[in-house]
Amino acid sequence: MPAKIIDGQQVAGRIRGEISAAVDDFTAKTGLMPGLGVVLAGDDPASAMYVRMKRRACERVGIRSEARILPSDATQQAVEDAVRAFNDDPAIHGILVQLPLPDQIDEEAALSRISLAKDVDGIHPVNIGRLGMRGREPSFTPATPTGVMILIEETGLSIEGAQAVVIGRSNIVGLPVALMLTNANATVTICHSRTRDLPAVVRRADIVVAAVGRPEFVTGDWLKTGAVVIDVGSNSVPDESSDKGYRYVGDVEFVTARTVAGHITKVPGGVGPMTITMLLANTLKAAQRIAGIDL
Repeated sequence: MPAKIIDGQQVAGRIRGEISAAVDDFTAKTGLMPGLGVVLAGDDPASAMYVRMKRRACERVGIRSEARILPSDATQQAVEDAVRAFNDDPAIHGILVQLPLPDQIDEEAALSRISLAKDVDGIHPVNIGRLGMRGREPSFTPATPTGVMILIEETGLSIEGAQAVVIGRSNIVGLPVALMLTNANATVTICHSRTRDLPAVVRRADIVVAAVGRPEFVTGDWLKTGAVVIDVGSNSVPDESSDKGYRYVGDVEFVTARTVAGHITKVPGGVGPMTITMLLANTLKAAQRIAGIDL
């Protein structure tokens, strides 16, 4: 029996409806709109597209957004000044620094300038540090890993006690989602390019999170029957049948994986919509905290 599709678009739509209603309530109580400030440095087309998508999503739920667009040769000072300006702006409740930054920018230094109260992307070094410490709570959790956790919960699988494998160890997805799974009492293995006999490791997992950035890397014969598979990848591959000449695939070979998995996300339409939705949720949460409204 083919795996059940975990519809990220549907889940995100439901949550955005809840966010929109909560934003309306916030505005009615305070006379303010929650505000998101975005810093974009460089001319990477994908980054520019993601920023446009995030700002449109803000608009749809009643969150105001403002962007500071810097050139690819922007200095460290310019990026940090843009962050500081948003820190000091009372109309901005959340700050997002779009990654990757140009090579000349010290990423950690730039992210460290974000006020913890406004770190709605959850990637300030202090927030990541708190995520990795027992008994500590980050102000916010990162958007994509939070979306991943919600999609796993949608399947009805009990995360507690489950064997989970995370393929990929990036600061943005792999490491934070591994920490969140650990905090939910899963037994977690982080895999990477030097993991020995990777298919055998993956085959033991009840939960597989693929975030390695390699198209269709994980195949169905790697998977345990009935596993929950969350595909974070979004890779462009040539496709002559497409008007654009390419299509997007995940890090999991969907066709073969679906014959083995119990639940699986698709690309597109899986994790992607959840990432932006969690950013909206965190921005609303930041506005409520700053305004002193009980969550």
